[in-house]
Amino acid sequence: MLVHNRYQQPGGEDVVFRQERELLERAGHSVVTYHRSNWELDDSYIGIKQLALAGRTIWSHDTRAEFSEILRTAKPELIHIHNTFVVISPSIYAACQDAGIPVVQTLHNYRLFCPAATFFRNGKVCEECVEHTLWRSVQHACYRDSRSATAAVALMLEVHRRRKTWTRDVNCYIALTEFARQKCVQGGLPPEKICVKPNFAYPDPGLHKCEGEYVMFAGRLAPKERIEILLKAWSLLKNRIPLVIIGDGAPRKELEAEAARRGLTGITFRGFLTHDETLEAMKRARMLVFSSSWYETFPLTIAEAFACGIPVVCSRIGAMQEMVEDNRTGLNFISGNAEDLAAKVDWAWNNKEQVRAMGQEARREYESKYTAEKNYLILMDIYRRAIGKTA
Repeated sequence: MLVHNRYQQPGGEDVVFRQERELLERAGHSVVTYHRSNWELDDSYIGIKQLALAGRTIWSHDTRAEFSEILRTAKPELIHIHNTFVVISPSIYAACQDAGIPVVQTLHNYRLFCPAATFFRNGKVCEECVEHTLWRSVQHACYRDSRSATAAVALMLEVHRRRKTWTRDVNCYIALTEFARQKCVQGGLPPEKICVKPNFAYPDPGLHKCEGEYVMFAGRLAPKERIEILLKAWSLLKNRIPLVIIGDGAPRKELEAEAARRGLTGITFRGFLTHDETLEAMKRARMLVFSSSWYETFPLTIAEAFACGIPVVCSRIGAMQEMVEDNRTGLNFISGNAEDLAAKVDWAWNNKEQVRAMGQEARREYESKYTAEKNYLILMDIYRRAIGKTA
C-alpha cells in the first residue's frame, strides 16, 4: 500500500509517488493506494474550524478509522508512506502498528525537524529547531508566516516525538541522499533505520541532439531568492547568454518586473509547462542552472538533466553538491554568490568541448544511479529489510 497526502500546489513528491506506484505495477506487484489532498480544506477553515484543523494535524480520528478498515480488507504486506501532512495526519501509524504491518517512510523534506520543512528562513539556512527547540519556529512564524499555524505543526511534531511515533512506528526511512540522511540523524532519527535511495527519472528522455541554445532553470519560483540570484548574475553577464526560466509561483510577476527593470532582455519566463514540454525544452539547453540556497533533498530536475546529457551548474550546498560533482558532471558555485554563479556560467558557455564532456559524464551518472531499473533493486532491498525487521 502506498500512502500520500497531496499539497494544494503540485510538486516533486506527487511525481515520485506516481512514478514509484507505476514502477511497482510494471514489476507485477499488486498496489493499493490511499491518497488525500489538502484541497479538502477550503477557505472556510477559520475560527473554530481552524482550531479543529490544528487538532486534526496532530491526530485525525476519522482517518485512522477509515485507514484501519482499508487495512483489514486489503491486508497489505507493507505500507510505504510518502506524506501525511495535513489531512491524513500521523494517526495512521498507530493503525499500522495495531495491524502489525511494517512501515516504510520516504523523507521528501525536513518536516519532522523543521515546521517549514526547509531549514530555510529569511534568505539563509536555519537549523534553530534542531539546535534548540521547535518553539523557535513559532517565534519566527516559519510556517505560512503565521505563529498559530506554526504552533500547530510544532505541537504535532512534539506530540509524536513524545509518543515515539517517529522512532518506534516506522521500520525503515528512505532518505534521498547521504546529506539528507545525516541531517535526519542529527534531527534524532535512529541511524540504523535510515536507508539512502535517490529518486529516478522515467521514462528515459534520451540524449539531447543539439549544442544548446540557452541556459535553463526549471522549478518553482518560490521562494523568490532562487530566482533573484539568477537576475543578479545575469545582470553581470550583460545579456550575453540567453536564460529560459520554466516554472510558476506567486512571485512571478514581481520577478518579471525586476528583470525588466534591470534591462534583462535575454531572460525568458515561460511559466508552467507540462513534464514532457519541460524535457523537450531541456534537450535544447546547453546547461541547467539550479540556484537554490537551501538544503534541497533531491532536485529531480538534476537527475532529468543528467538523463538528457546536460551538465548542471548548482549551489555548493547540501544534496546538490553531492549530486553534481564539480568539473565532472557540472559546476558548483558558492551558494548565494551571484558573482561566482555568473563566472561559472560564463566559463561554461564559452568552453563548449569541456561542457560536452561534462554532459557525457552526466549521462553516465544517470545510467549508474538514476534509472528506474537501478531504483527498483534498491527499493526491493529496503522493503525486504522492513518486512524482515517486523518478522
